[in-house]
Amino acid sequence: MNRLYEELCLNLRGITEGERHAVPNMANAAAILWAGLKNINWAGFYTMQKEGYLLLSPFQGKVACIRIPVGKGVCGTAVAENKTLVVADVHEFKGHIACDSASASEIVVPLHDKSGAVVGVLDIDSPEKARFSAEDKEGLEAFAQILESACDWE
Repeated sequence: MNRLYEELCLNLRGITEGERHAVPNMANAAAILWAGLKNINWAGFYTMQKEGYLLLSPFQGKVACIRIPVGKGVCGTAVAENKTLVVADVHEFKGHIACDSASASEIVVPLHDKSGAVVGVLDIDSPEKARFSAEDKEGLEAFAQILESACDWE
């Protein structure tokens, strides 16, 4: 993992230490990413609802879509497939949901509770095509794992 992501992960560990509530931890995590990553226009979270959709949760950036069905858009597809998706050009992603027309690329990392169930996603958008690399994927998955273990996802 590169130095930037090591620092972001260290910051997240520090800010979540002793705090188990998911909402403030996600809020601070979004702020850490917003301040630490270049060429992004949205960083935040969607959380799974018992009704079977993702609900907008803490984020940094412009106004966003409020509800995303599982299997729809990049976020819903990441949940349905239970894997990180790196999309170089969102306009070529079948079923892309355009919450912000300025977004050109996106990375979505599923979040899991202790049982392994998907409880939400970390979503980051960029106005730059192909913004997210394998290095970003590795770093953001490590970042998400810290958040997963820091929170009680109830």
